[in-house]
Amino acid sequence: MSGYDVEHESVVSSVRPKRKHPVRLTLLLLVGLVVVAAVVAGGYLFNLANTFNSKSDTIDTAFPTGERPSLEPTAEGSLNILLLGSDSRAEGEAPDQTGSDGRSDTMMLMHIPADRDDIFVMSILRDTWTELPGHGENKINSAIALGGMPLVVETVETLLDAPIDHVAIIDFEGFKGLTDALGGVEVNNPAAFQSSGADGEFFAQGPVTLQGESALKFVRERYAFSDGDYQRVRNQQVFVKAVLGEVLSANTLTDPGKVADVVSRISPYVSVDEDLDAAAIGRLAVSLRKVRSGDVQFSTLPTLGTGTSADGQSIVVKDEAGIAEVAEALSNDSLGSLPLFSESPQ
Repeated sequence: MSGYDVEHESVVSSVRPKRKHPVRLTLLLLVGLVVVAAVVAGGYLFNLANTFNSKSDTIDTAFPTGERPSLEPTAEGSLNILLLGSDSRAEGEAPDQTGSDGRSDTMMLMHIPADRDDIFVMSILRDTWTELPGHGENKINSAIALGGMPLVVETVETLLDAPIDHVAIIDFEGFKGLTDALGGVEVNNPAAFQSSGADGEFFAQGPVTLQGESALKFVRERYAFSDGDYQRVRNQQVFVKAVLGEVLSANTLTDPGKVADVVSRISPYVSVDEDLDAAAIGRLAVSLRKVRSGDVQFSTLPTLGTGTSADGQSIVVKDEAGIAEVAEALSNDSLGSLPLFSESPQ
């Protein structure tokens, strides 16, 4: 089957985009949890839903056609949401069923267990060398250029032998307004670094408050690190966890105006599949109402480090055995039992 929405119905995979802005990245979870905040604050769900639906985009043809993986009976009710992100500094049309020149800069699989007690977020390094159905082996982030969102979904489903139920894309640029609306986000920076470029900024190790452009520099940077994307992914996970902590704080939950501002500022930078509208996100968020930032666990798809492809590209080598364990855990809804989730960002 082609996946489940929050009411376990089939996903419809083709709609027209509402606008041309090339939005995309990884914080759909934030949008859902912000809706929870609205419910707690009281009385604003309808207006927030209208804001999200009117300002966000719908992805044109998000899912592949043909046979796709299905959930095992023991995993009935769980959800897999593919979160993609990119940088709007690279102009161009949003990806569609025919492909585009862009590549997804960030990729995460968000697994929501059937019991709704936790959320598991697994980063997939963009240079991971894997099979792209119909296109041979290549870096996983090239799938969007070769076949648009349907090929991205099919590639991840093939890699993990698990269905993708929903897709969300968020643009890095949305972080500026998001952090401003929250009054800044404090992260525990794991390693000091100087971001690259003429306007580079120094980020000390330890507690750092991010806002506006500083947040963008923090999540974008990879050239400052000897292990490149590995550290960038860790920084992005730290940032997402800090944002969730701020969204779920009393200062946010008790301030309806702040909640509305967050939704208004992030929505223009979000694209979702047709079935993941505000109503669906609201239902999902209500089902996750007991989840707090400490219940969101992060990890990275197992790899064997970097290497070189036969055609000379610098790549990330998959850990086939480790990925097989992830696939099995997804099929029986037991990701939390894997050791790789024991070192979530603090």
